[in-house]
Amino acid sequence: MTSVVLAGVFAALIGVALGMLGGGGAILTLPLLVYVVGIEPRSAIAMSLFVVGSTSLAGSAIHARARRVRWKLGAVFGAAAMAGAFTGGRLARFVPATALLLAFALVMLLTATAMLRGRPARRDEPRPLAPARVLLLGAAVGVVSGLVGAGGGFLIVPALTLFGGLTMRDAVGTSLFVIALQSFAGFAGHIGHVDLDWSLATIVTAAAVAGTVSGSLLGKAVSPEALRRGFAWLVLAMGLFMVVRQLSLTAAAAVTAPALAVVYLVVRRPPRPQHD
Repeated sequence: MTSVVLAGVFAALIGVALGMLGGGGAILTLPLLVYVVGIEPRSAIAMSLFVVGSTSLAGSAIHARARRVRWKLGAVFGAAAMAGAFTGGRLARFVPATALLLAFALVMLLTATAMLRGRPARRDEPRPLAPARVLLLGAAVGVVSGLVGAGGGFLIVPALTLFGGLTMRDAVGTSLFVIALQSFAGFAGHIGHVDLDWSLATIVTAAAVAGTVSGSLLGKAVSPEALRRGFAWLVLAMGLFMVVRQLSLTAAAAVTAPALAVVYLVVRRPPRPQHD
């Protein structure tokens, strides 16, 4: 019972992060389900996709009312991501559970490093994405999402801002729309070879949706830079925690020491300005 209550509380906080950042929901939902609730990793990945898909759908509706969703770009990106996510979901059964969790931890470490590094200064005028690049980026993000249970917002938002020329707020709204599409596609890829606790999924989803509504409103008042860096350190800590849990102490030390050194060097070096 205690674990269910904790899951609800943490799910609400995860929803807040998702609503404010347009990503990061699944990257925290999976560790929550595995280490707090004690769900088997494959089932946790499937449930994570369902929870994040439902939560992102609610968040995108809120952003759509504020006209912060680019529907055409999101639909093309989302279609490719759905195909990739379904493929990743079908492939996940052939990968050992420990390997899936370690792959997820690696994604978390790379994401945290990229967020701490920051984005290069972007040109003022938007740059439309070429259709081929939209499809390629969407499919790649989708495969990662379906395989390891990540919604992919931490990849989608940078893609939309760096390559699509969207403002941060438009990228967040569009990202939530894409995450909803690809998360449900990835979930469909897992159906048939995992067992799900639907009562727990309902509780976690409801709490996360409530958090997303709050996060979407709070996002207007919080500094995006402070939020990005705080969230990046949280993701980094969670990624290192997952590495330690899955490996022996010696192996974990051999991995985390170089990882922290790389993060330090990347964060210390200022991002280069982007030129036309």
